[in-house]
Amino acid sequence: MFLRTFDPDNRLVADSLEAEWNSKLRTLSETQQNRERQRELDRKVLSDQQRAAILALATDFPRLWRDPNTPDRERKRMIRLLLEDVTLVRGEKITLHIRFKGGATKTLMVPAPLNAWQQRATNPAVVKEIDRLLDHHTYQQIASILNERGLRSGEGKSFSVQIVARIQRRYGLMPRYDRLRKAGMLTVNEMAVLLGITPQWVKIWNRHG
Repeated sequence: MFLRTFDPDNRLVADSLEAEWNSKLRTLSETQQNRERQRELDRKVLSDQQRAAILALATDFPRLWRDPNTPDRERKRMIRLLLEDVTLVRGEKITLHIRFKGGATKTLMVPAPLNAWQQRATNPAVVKEIDRLLDHHTYQQIASILNERGLRSGEGKSFSVQIVARIQRRYGLMPRYDRLRKAGMLTVNEMAVLLGITPQWVKIWNRHG
């Protein structure tokens, strides 16, 4: 930028330069004002666009949300357009206080997420069935029966002797041995003493019915 020099005694030149300076100041001021007005217009247009998007989402939201072609970034944008904020209160259930754009509010209660142990827990119906089967079947037989029915453990695995035994212990089910004793069953040695024969003969009789 170059500054003009002039003779202070030459008032004509000074007045001309002052007028030119004032004109440039007015132009600068008008430019700044126009820029601010344009920014306000831009903000208003953006706000109108957002409102239109929200109105469209009011009818299309479920379809767009479930559409497998909708990317996650668009789902996040949809949420930002609809929601002002969400407050979560955790208890036995989770309470969600939702405030929508525009001031509307809604309160929802949802089940609390399962912890790691609960996620691996075996279905109570399966545990109950194992409890019933233990009265008449070995662990190996129970595992085979459950697998034939297409059932799975809490970890999504096929049943084995080890898994059935672990479920029996974890859920406090009466062990197979205790059930047999409760039903009046005797061990080989006890049967041998009762009959007055050797344990080997008891085993032979057992094999031959």
